[in-house]
This record gives sequence, structure tokens and C-alpha cells, in this order.
Amino acid sequence: MEYAVETHRLSKNYKDTRAVNGLDLTIKKGEIFALLGVNGAGKSTTIRMLCGLSEPSGGEALLCGINIAENPSEAKKILNVSPQETAVAPNLSVRENLELMAGIYGVGAHEARASRQIERLSLGQVADKKAKKLSGGWQRRLSIAMALISEPEILFLDEPTLGLDVLARRELWGVIEGMKGSKTVILTTHYLDEACALADRIGIMANGSLKACGTEKELLELSGYVSFEDAFVKLCSEAEKQ
Repeated sequence: MEYAVETHRLSKNYKDTRAVNGLDLTIKKGEIFALLGVNGAGKSTTIRMLCGLSEPSGGEALLCGINIAENPSEAKKILNVSPQETAVAPNLSVRENLELMAGIYGVGAHEARASRQIERLSLGQVADKKAKKLSGGWQRRLSIAMALISEPEILFLDEPTLGLDVLARRELWGVIEGMKGSKTVILTTHYLDEACALADRIGIMANGSLKACGTEKELLELSGYVSFEDAFVKLCSEAEKQ
């Protein structure tokens, strides 16, 4: 199976609003894929459907060949999410948070799994600190470690560096880059430089549809601009007019 994610005419309606409109998308295994778009473009709805949190109104979504609407329990075994809101237990230490998540997922070897994530995300110096005493950057790193505790094949990262300072952002970029090839990472972000730095390919949504998809270079060539910000604005603006 070449693709980690496939959607075919995936759609979602809310009353009189078509939030996602016939989305056709493929994401390769081991790829870091950035999904961009202005507010209301359909990104969040798409991610909710891919995570099994919202049922499609039409079309289908496959995760490693598993139809998530038909087999949600099987599909959820191979995915996990690090949400925008850092979801950690503030009064537990880093290690305790990770062991708790291992218990929730029922994956066994709680202490060993926690130690592996502490090493993988370089959390050793804060392993015994309570989560509430961590900086925003460390909390985001812990949140990602918690999402990785079940060893998912597909990891969704929602605005992973939102609100972090420059140094914390760059450190977290290194963590995300380190997953390339071993995990399929779907990244949503409003930081265009982040998408360009991390993603193998970038998809741009507008009006519920995928308007452009490719590498940074391909999207620049498509737009005719040398600045990715200018390219993004042009592609989104043209889509809004259609």
C-alpha cells in the first residue's frame, strides 16, 4: 500500500453549508504533508473526518486502505492526534503523563514506552517535572510524545508551534523532521515558513476544495511568484473568486 491517506470525492455538509466539497487527496506513507488554507477553507472539517470524529456526507476516506467510515475502530488503531490545545494532565510529571496515556491506549509496557518517548523527544531533563511547570515549548513536545505513545502510523499535528518563541519553534521543527520516513505526518499550520521548512508537499484548500497541491517549488511555479506568501495569497484569492 503506497498511500497512507486517500480521499475520493470526500464531502461534508452542515445544513446549507458545504464545508468540504468533493475532496480528492493522496498522501504517501512516510510523507510530511502540510494542509493550508484561510479560516473557513475546510481544513479542520477534513481533519475531523480523517480522524473519525465526523462522518462524511459523501465520498470516502481510506487510511492505509482502511475505510474509516466503515471500520472506525480499525482505522483509529493506526492514527493519533496532537491537538492545538495542549492536552496534558498538569499535576502529573512528564513521565506520569506518558505512562497514563500508555494505560489509556492499553498498549502495555507502560514504563518502557514512556522511556522510549522521553528519549525520542529529548524530554529527559524535564521527565520528572510536573507538566504545569513546563514552558509552552516543552508542553507541546510532551503533547506530541503522548500522541506517539501508541506508535501510530499516521500522526495529525494541529498548529504544533502556535504561540511558541522562535527557539522553541525551531527545536520542535527538528522533532517533526525526525519523523520523516517513519511516520506519516499531516500538519495544519498558519505559519507558511513552517510548511515550507517541514513539508514534502503542501496542499492549499479554499471553499472546501483542494485548489493546489505540490512541493513549495511547484506551487511557486504555478503562481508565478518567488515569495511563497505571495503565491499562497494568489492561489487562495483566485479560488475565492471562483
